[in-house]
Amino acid sequence: MTDAAVTMDFHPQPQAGEARPWAFPAPERGLLDNGLTVLRCHRPGQQVVAVEIFLTAPLDAEPEGLDGVATIMARALSEGTDKHTAEEFAAELERCGATLDSHADHPGVRVSLEVPVSRLPKALGLLAEALRAPLFADSEVERLVRNRLDEIPHETANPARRAAKELSKQLFPASSRMSRPRQGSEETVERIDSAAVRAFYEAHVRPASATAVVVGDLTGVDLDAVLADTLGAWTGGQAGTRPMPPITADDTGRVVIVDRPGAVQTQLLIGRVGPDRHDRVWPAQVLGTYCLGGTLTSRLDRVLREEKGYTYGVRAFAQVLRSAADGTGAATLAISGSVDTPHTGPALDDLWKVLRTLAAEGLTDAERDVAVQNLVGVAPLKFETAASVAGTLADQVEQHLPDDYQAQLYARLAQTGTVEATAAVVNAFPVDRLVTVLVGDASEIEEPVKALGIGEVTVVTG
Repeated sequence: MTDAAVTMDFHPQPQAGEARPWAFPAPERGLLDNGLTVLRCHRPGQQVVAVEIFLTAPLDAEPEGLDGVATIMARALSEGTDKHTAEEFAAELERCGATLDSHADHPGVRVSLEVPVSRLPKALGLLAEALRAPLFADSEVERLVRNRLDEIPHETANPARRAAKELSKQLFPASSRMSRPRQGSEETVERIDSAAVRAFYEAHVRPASATAVVVGDLTGVDLDAVLADTLGAWTGGQAGTRPMPPITADDTGRVVIVDRPGAVQTQLLIGRVGPDRHDRVWPAQVLGTYCLGGTLTSRLDRVLREEKGYTYGVRAFAQVLRSAADGTGAATLAISGSVDTPHTGPALDDLWKVLRTLAAEGLTDAERDVAVQNLVGVAPLKFETAASVAGTLADQVEQHLPDDYQAQLYARLAQTGTVEATAAVVNAFPVDRLVTVLVGDASEIEEPVKALGIGEVTVVTG
């Protein structure tokens, strides 16, 4: 074979183009005649429209002894209306190519719709029907209650879910709704019937206290007319203001082992309660927490996964629980992961060493720079879909944040320095104020954990 026969012509290597400026989409805010607040966001090319409805029906409003009624109500909204049975309603959604989901959380109930823009009027009509006149038939509510009761043993068996349940119980007083399972316990759910669901609906679900977010390519769509014909037909009186109880938490450093005899792994969940997004420290805390455990190259993973091989990954994060403009909101600050049982003690020891080293030496400028690049640089991809934009706008609504909050957050992240990020993450995870929950074999891990001296150790069953 000659040299000429093997000569290959290569195409020129592609060169990166100039980055286009990007900002989180700014919504337009309006109000329907029935009092429903509407945020709309035109996103050219997004042919699947996302709709988020936020209902001010917080878990704190659930009647005593009926934890979980908000969840059952949320699930029952699409299980039959005054015009369609549950089966007919599901069939109509399917004809639209639409999906409809709902869930309840501490701030309230969220209903999410996704539908091709060509079917938006029909799908919004069905959504309005579900909000305006849900049937809450005895048989459907009973079925949803049975389903929820069937879920509870599976949640208890799941180490991560069990750890989260125990952390909430440990952090908050028993009188606080935040100390108990968000979707209710077996004892409370089995008391729920259609009358309780309807009473909760009638007390809290009305347009004047709700917000609708609509995101997608709205070219050629007379959204005002569509909304007027659908969600605009939903009626209801004014909602009374409900004072939110103050959030109190006990983050005295301690360890709780949820005993799972024979477990080959230990689930870790280490947490406390900190500020919400209204606090000026939030951007720096986001940045510092990302450096600590936000990705595979963060400090916790470098030590526990790469150097020691204890785990497949450990993450640090903040999850807003309830937010208020007056600064009385709160978020859970946590570190989570799992390790094999024999290395539970050494893994915790190294985790605490990472936190102590961070407090003593601080973050590096290189860590800060990479975190900013990752957090800010990934934003255009993170918010590529209509659903991701709608979900974030609805988060801002339920957390009483301004409409430009997300856009401003990225600007503040880019302006946050290494020293500020270090101070925020050190204050977020002080080594002597962390509640550690371990779901694992107590006979194997109790003594090694006690020897660490990170707090009093208690063993519970379950």
